Amino acid sequence: MTIQPLIFFPDQRLRQTAKPVTTFDNALRTLSADLLDTLRAAAGLGITAPHIGVGLRVVVLDLPQSNAPQTYINPEIIWHSQTCAHNEEGSISMPGISAPVLRPTTIQIQYADLEGHMHIEEANDLHAICLQHEIDQLNGIFWLQKLSSLRRTRLIARYKKSEQCPFNQGPDD
Repeated sequence: MTIQPLIFFPDQRLRQTAKPVTTFDNALRTLSADLLDTLRAAAGLGITAPHIGVGLRVVVLDLPQSNAPQTYINPEIIWHSQTCAHNEEGSISMPGISAPVLRPTTIQIQYADLEGHMHIEEANDLHAICLQHEIDQLNGIFWLQKLSSLRRTRLIARYKKSEQCPFNQGPDD
């Protein structure tokens, strides 16, 4: 399919709540394939439609321990464990920046597949972390919002100074 341009922090589209998918058709399958191609080009683990400027509740994960990438349509967390752990997180929309984020280690989600069939799935460890991270994104919560104000301010300053920040590249770069 097609690698799509990414939306980069601090674009306000990353703070908007994505709308539920209501039509399960070829356009949705194309969007899912484009998200996977874009995710692989960015060398990430997960991506949402809002990462490419599409305000729909679509998540694609391509995890190292999985046999195949997975697409989640309208995912919602329906249960989470009380056990939490800190894990290093970042975003393809903020390359080069990461920090530990505290999240439940196990979750259950409800979601639809590309055909509109509903599923319930339990996820642990990295799979659970990635799903929570991307579902937060669908809800307009950028991962930095999970951090203290001081840490967030420091990471944003570091990002603005970094070579990977696309806004630091002028017309001659």
